[in-house]
Amino acid sequence: MEYETKSHCKYLIALHLILVVKYRKPLLNGNLGEFVKKTVFDVSLSSDFRIEEIEIDKDHIHMLITIGTRYSVGQYARRIKQATTTKIWKSFPYLKNQFWKEKTFWSDGYFV
Repeated sequence: MEYETKSHCKYLIALHLILVVKYRKPLLNGNLGEFVKKTVFDVSLSSDFRIEEIEIDKDHIHMLITIGTRYSVGQYARRIKQATTTKIWKSFPYLKNQFWKEKTFWSDGYFV
């Protein structure tokens, strides 16, 4: 991790971000877990944050990310959750049965 330099500041903002699957359903095993990991990396390439480390458990995901000063922590969490949920629903339509046909995947909120 390297310090970022802007015109009037130098910073390194590293966060341990945890996102939990809605209802703590153990869905992040196998293909879905790898898909989520790849999707988070893809989102980071088009956004103002970097994934330093990422680990997936059966019902939640841990990420060490470095962020910029432009957006709040909540905006980064929302961006990750929105992008992954959209791609998950397109690629894994059988999840409708797991969430009572709600187009959701993550629990409300996040832990930092």
